[in-house]
Order: sequence, then structure tokens, then C-alpha cells
Amino acid sequence: MQPFEPASGEAKSNPQDGHERGPSRALVWVGVGLSIAGLGAAVAYAVAKAMIGSRRLPDDPTSQRIRDLIDEANALLKTLDDQKHSA
Repeated sequence: MQPFEPASGEAKSNPQDGHERGPSRALVWVGVGLSIAGLGAAVAYAVAKAMIGSRRLPDDPTSQRIRDLIDEANALLKTLDDQKHSA
């Protein structure tokens, strides 16, 4: 029996080729794993942010009053600033 010889178009395999490709192949799989983990983390973050945003409590009267006072103060400051620039 004769040993198998690859066809003329095929390259002869070197037994050490597998050892040289091993670390690079492992790095590729590590990169793929990290990419999947990153994608999973991004999806989890988006879901958590959406859930927290939807659980917002309704405005209570005190918060609304504070916002009204801040708006009134901003309007007064704008009026003062306009008067300062026109004088």
C-alpha cells in the first residue's frame, strides 16, 4: 500500500501547522466570546433602562410646585437680563 498523496493542486499538510494555528484560533474564539458577552451586556442595559424609565412615579403636588417656582424664577431672571441689556 502506498501512503495517501494529495492531488497536485492541494498543499501537503505539515503536522506542525495545527500547533501554529492553535493559539490564533483560540484568540479568535476568545474575541467571539467577548463580542457576544458585550452584546448581551448592551441588551441587558437597554432593557434595564427601559424598565426603570417606565416605572417613573406620577408627579406629586410638591414636585410640581417646585417646578413652577423654578420656571417663575427663570422668567424673572430673563426679564431682569433683558432690562439690563436695554438700559
